[in-house]
Amino acid sequence: MFKVGEYIVHPGQGVCQVVEVGDGPSAAYKLLPVGRRHALEISFPVSGESRLRPVVSADDAKGLIDNYDNLATDDYKGRSTALEEEHFKDIMKHGSCRDSMCVVKTFRHRIAMVRAQNKKPPVAYERILKEAQTRSLSELACALHSTPEKVGELLREHDSEYVAEEHEDA
Repeated sequence: MFKVGEYIVHPGQGVCQVVEVGDGPSAAYKLLPVGRRHALEISFPVSGESRLRPVVSADDAKGLIDNYDNLATDDYKGRSTALEEEHFKDIMKHGSCRDSMCVVKTFRHRIAMVRAQNKKPPVAYERILKEAQTRSLSELACALHSTPEKVGELLREHDSEYVAEEHEDA
């Protein structure tokens, strides 16, 4: 069971802080999404806590940043862009911070390949990249007690090809 003040990762909202833990037959966590402009508390049943996970540790976050250039890209190809988007969004919702970073690397690579052919990348690619960056940067920032912008700078130091999109809170 998570405690008040802990940071956890919600499948849909990303990094959240536990602000209250209810008790009784319909016990629920009150979660506050981190890094949002007008964040609203969300309620999440304690019975479904297996879908929540703790934020990565500071040591793991440093390891992920140090080894970013060694992360593999995902070569999944769906029959349509919509199927690819669904596949990668599912990875981001149910996977780890490392998985989100792999999605970032995958779509940076895919977008670069399309642009190298003087074509415009699909809007879905940009959307997936932005969401994966937001999720991974906010989790790494929380683990390192930093900001997403500073984490983006750390990633650029370790991989010159890493280009963080402007981190915009929704």
